[in-house]
Amino acid sequence: METEFVLLVAMLFALIAVLYSSVGYGGASGYIAVMALLSIAPETIRPVALSLNIVVAGFAGYRYVRADLVDWTKMLPLVITSVPFAFLGGIVALPSEIYRPLMGFLLIISACYLFWQSIGKLEGLNSDESRVPRLVGAGAGALIGFLSGLTGIGGGVLLSPLMLLLNWASIRKTAAIAAFFILFNSIAGLAGNIVSLNNIPSALPVWAGAVLIGAWIGTSLGLKLLPVRYLVWLLTLAILISGFKFLFS
Repeated sequence: METEFVLLVAMLFALIAVLYSSVGYGGASGYIAVMALLSIAPETIRPVALSLNIVVAGFAGYRYVRADLVDWTKMLPLVITSVPFAFLGGIVALPSEIYRPLMGFLLIISACYLFWQSIGKLEGLNSDESRVPRLVGAGAGALIGFLSGLTGIGGGVLLSPLMLLLNWASIRKTAAIAAFFILFNSIAGLAGNIVSLNNIPSALPVWAGAVLIGAWIGTSLGLKLLPVRYLVWLLTLAILISGFKFLFS
């Protein structure tokens, strides 16, 4: 890859990391959107997205622990099944005619949720938190974990709406749980598809450094509850475009 292209991607990835880490996400759907729009090889997309997820979600998780926002009792039923199923999902290699529409569908869901969150529809939810039912939480974790390993999306954009709609956690605690959920699933998904590491480009260390800087900025914004609404709208548009590209190209 040419240096200018690598730096352009690094800048876009850093911006995505700022936006996503502010709500506890690793940013995989955003990285996938950028790579799809820039026509990066499909076999490269999943391992790069998972690798960058690990960097961002790991750093975000560390900062949420420092802020005492992680509810381990609520996270355990979700993670205990998600990790093995993310590993299984990572093993599966879907044909393009299945992978592309699935990715498009998940990206569009992600974009719609980000837009919904950005216009404040989540304000006022979770005033009374309930516990995470073990069987329901385990089932949800297994399904989302499998999809995360299968597609390279860490699962946060699927887990967070569920937790918020079912009043399992407050918005900030949901972000903290999502960060660790994404971290564990991304590691498992990458381990399940370890052969995909052969497709990781030499530019990955540059991109990893860029998203780490972005995660530091984003988690600072998220912990201080600073609004990033308008930037999220731009990112939502990019993800929607990419989702439709996956569906119709």
